[in-house]
Amino acid sequence: MYVELPPERDLAGRVACVWRQVAEADFTQLVVPDACVDLIWGPDGPFVAGPDTGPMPTAMRAGDTFDGIRFRPGAVGDFFGLPLDELRDQRVPLAALPFPVADPPGVPPFAAAGSPGAPPFPAADGPSPPVAIPAPIRELLVRSARVDPAAPAIAAALRKGRSVGEVAWDLGLSERQLQRRSLASFGYAPKTLQRIVRFQRALRLARAGVPLAEVAVTAGYADQAHLSHDVKRLSGVPMHRLVSPAGELA
Repeated sequence: MYVELPPERDLAGRVACVWRQVAEADFTQLVVPDACVDLIWGPDGPFVAGPDTGPMPTAMRAGDTFDGIRFRPGAVGDFFGLPLDELRDQRVPLAALPFPVADPPGVPPFAAAGSPGAPPFPAADGPSPPVAIPAPIRELLVRSARVDPAAPAIAAALRKGRSVGEVAWDLGLSERQLQRRSLASFGYAPKTLQRIVRFQRALRLARAGVPLAEVAVTAGYADQAHLSHDVKRLSGVPMHRLVSPAGELA
């Protein structure tokens, strides 16, 4: 079972969602790049995941429960106390980071907003109320305000297919400045970020049932072969495996 719920409104600019995954059998979950960073509470304690540049197969055992806070691309800022590119392609225990919350809440860390004592997550087909993030994490999110205000514009322009030079020009930056700010905000260089946001757009279209030839054109690929090559490079599997609802590897 996998469920995503929205955060409280005042954190929606930085947090994409909170989520829970409960493994109902032993399997391998394929995690693919999405330009996000997650703070996750798993069976072995809290850890940080991402930002990824390639596939991350994750073995799960029946009964394993994972709860996560997913940051929006470019919205992590200085939350974890170190440059974001140092977390690239890493899974790091929270205790190994200079994280200023000494005793983060244990699993499950969430509760439905305005419903003390209520089950933290409804059934997958139930309502989707905002979820209250634990007070220590919420306070740190509010305090750690050093998020580059240009980050959303950088991601949006690259998602539209603008070249790195064009994005830098539009924002009044040199390409070197854009490189530095992209690494700080996303953990990626601009060209890597562009590849990942384009891939995610293609994946959303494919999961919505759009034919792959149309997906390639709409998402900004040269052709369907270019799409297939990029999908395989970023995920390790062809698109039809990613479109499968299970998201599992055999």
